[in-house]
Amino acid sequence: MPTSTMVEMLSPIWQRVLQLPSVDVDDNFFDLGGDSSIALELFNEVARACGRELPPVTIYVAPTIAALASVLEQPSDLRFPPLVLLKDGSAEPPLFLTHGLGGSVIDFFQVIKHIRTPHPIHGMQAKGVDGTEEPFDRIEDMAQFYLEAIRQVQPRGPYLLAGYSLGGLVVLEMAQQLVANGEKVALLAMLDSYPDIRYLSVAQRAQLVTRLTTRRATNAMKLPVGEAVSLIVRPSRRRAVAPKVSYQPPVDVLLSPAMQRARECAYLALTRYKPRFYPGKIRFVRAATPTDFPADPAAVWAKLADQFEVETVPGDHLGIMSTHYEKLAAAISHFVDDALS
Repeated sequence: MPTSTMVEMLSPIWQRVLQLPSVDVDDNFFDLGGDSSIALELFNEVARACGRELPPVTIYVAPTIAALASVLEQPSDLRFPPLVLLKDGSAEPPLFLTHGLGGSVIDFFQVIKHIRTPHPIHGMQAKGVDGTEEPFDRIEDMAQFYLEAIRQVQPRGPYLLAGYSLGGLVVLEMAQQLVANGEKVALLAMLDSYPDIRYLSVAQRAQLVTRLTTRRATNAMKLPVGEAVSLIVRPSRRRAVAPKVSYQPPVDVLLSPAMQRARECAYLALTRYKPRFYPGKIRFVRAATPTDFPADPAAVWAKLADQFEVETVPGDHLGIMSTHYEKLAAAISHFVDDALS
């Protein structure tokens, strides 16, 4: 059992971030209305209060005050596993989801709640986001790291893989490595995922640069500094007020040094990765409103896969996760059902 001192330290923090008059030590964070942005705020406050930085995804393994207090009382840093069970299920095989540039599977919080499938769902958590290890800066290394973890849960195929944004490139490389080893990939789903601008065709680059230049010139006076989100244009080195992840945290919430380091390495990995032909089917979710990415994913990916299918979801790159998550969840549910039928 955790000590009363740690519980007394955590209780007012939980009450404050959840905006509740009281929270029992065994109340579940998610049952109380907690979400991904609130989790980020919670763990930033915990870090300020006790000097221990934990990734927000810790809330999945310690979803109560009592459980989190026990984690914080451990003498050493919590080493977070590369796989996190996000949703239980009775059917096999499981679905594996990969994070975006921010490196945290908690980005999928709203989406997971609306995915209709009897299959368990595991999230892949970036190495180093907990500050205990150095993050990877190559997509190939990320893919191998996750595959080693996945094989502990599912030794053989068929595999169900889906990745958002940067994670789409990671699951693409995972599928490449699995196929090269003779394994079957039943589902490779890329959720609004694109390579670095240098790997687009000349025509695609020209169209994208023209659109970005026009839009940013038009909106330059409207957007607060740090709010524009891009995986293609190099982000500023100064510390952003709003993290460039797939949800919008409160404007006064900052990334921890570990999360910022993981983001920088992930961006470097993105710029280094040149996709190659995949001898299978890619199922792609396209955001209906193009922002910092090509407007036509087929022009980017169709020649790089044996088969390529696109489904459009309302919203922009961030909005498909943060606002139109039910539509995105429906698309993923359909992909899973169709892949195993």
